[in-house]
Amino acid sequence: MVIMHLRAAAAVDSRLRSHGLPNGLKVLVQEIHTAPIASVWCWYRVGSGDEAPGRTGVSHWVEHMNFKGTVNIPRDQMKGIVERFGGMWNGYTWIDQTAYVETAGREALDQMLFLEAERMAYGLYEPAECESERTVIISELQGGENDPDQLLEIEVTAAAFQAHPYRHPTIGWLDDLRSMTRDDLYAHYRRFYIPNNATLVVAGDVDADEVFRRAESHFASIAQGPAPDRVRTSEPPQDEARRVVIEREGMTGYVKAVFHAPAATDSDFFAMLVLDAALTGATGVNLWSSFRVAPPQRRARLYTALVEQGLASAVSGVIMPTAQPYLYTLSFTAIDGVPLETVETAALEAIERVRTDGLEPAEITRARRQLRARLVFENDGVTNIAHQLGFFETVAGSDYLSALAKRIDAVTAEQVLDVARRRLGAATRTVGWFRPVGPK
Repeated sequence: MVIMHLRAAAAVDSRLRSHGLPNGLKVLVQEIHTAPIASVWCWYRVGSGDEAPGRTGVSHWVEHMNFKGTVNIPRDQMKGIVERFGGMWNGYTWIDQTAYVETAGREALDQMLFLEAERMAYGLYEPAECESERTVIISELQGGENDPDQLLEIEVTAAAFQAHPYRHPTIGWLDDLRSMTRDDLYAHYRRFYIPNNATLVVAGDVDADEVFRRAESHFASIAQGPAPDRVRTSEPPQDEARRVVIEREGMTGYVKAVFHAPAATDSDFFAMLVLDAALTGATGVNLWSSFRVAPPQRRARLYTALVEQGLASAVSGVIMPTAQPYLYTLSFTAIDGVPLETVETAALEAIERVRTDGLEPAEITRARRQLRARLVFENDGVTNIAHQLGFFETVAGSDYLSALAKRIDAVTAEQVLDVARRRLGAATRTVGWFRPVGPK
């Protein structure tokens, strides 16, 4: 069954079309004539990794503001443009990108393109709306801080990075959210929301030539802008272990171990994907569908070392494709009554065995097979297909996605052992604990 899907995916990929507008906007179209549906994504190369101290969270806040009306679309009509066609719309921001999506019946294509052109060029940023959204985002931040696992993730990331802006949470730091102004938001919007910093992706039951004509009609009049300056502070090498301990009221203990990971375009990245699949089970590379938890893979090394031994109730690993080197994160949910020291020790001992002895050939084969299956499952509809095309175009460039499965298949046991030894050592890791305490 998987082989049939892989062949179908390859056939779809052969119909991918690309077109560039004179103003620099790149348009990708994937024709998929399985249902009368179309998905439109508009991608911008801007995220929290582009933010300076004092302006953290501005990309995410700007994303919120781009749902608040434009010159030609009143706020209370934006949502209805898509919903009257039975569709959905959304958006998200992360470290390298901000993206917006609409998926609806194919007859809504022109309206979806109109909406994205308006969002690119004619956002209002009314002062009252900016202030209202400040309250919403601060409430969102404080709600996240009440989630122990999410709080620990933020603090461990900030400890693992000392200089690079990837250290900042996408939602921003509280003081910055309190001090930013409407002019700060609008300046960020005008700097990055330009056609030569964007990719438009359309997938579904469409004709590519028609999409290109309609994209020209809606976007060609938008002027390109100066290419955004992307000078970033380089992260110095980590040469000693770091530790974060949070003690706060709660019911469950958590342990995280993070290691510096390669960028998506680094050859180490593919070996790290296979290593993670062997350690925790393949989770794939689709950020949009990452909220869908994969079933536990009970033969994974860390699952057998911690869950089957009654030390942890859950084990997970995350390594995502990024434009700059980011993090490989291992997370463990402690069983009630098990000391966090015990969880950490068991996890690190299992990692060290892999660094010393490597993986068995059967583990490598199984990890590669699971990853290939995840690549198929992550393309289970036009929305996901369009997401993956835009995501990889934004963070890694053209042709990356089409070569991903072959790069994974080419990973050897020797390469996995090499990256485990170089990248999962004691000096390069940051460990975090959330230790629950009783109410005061």
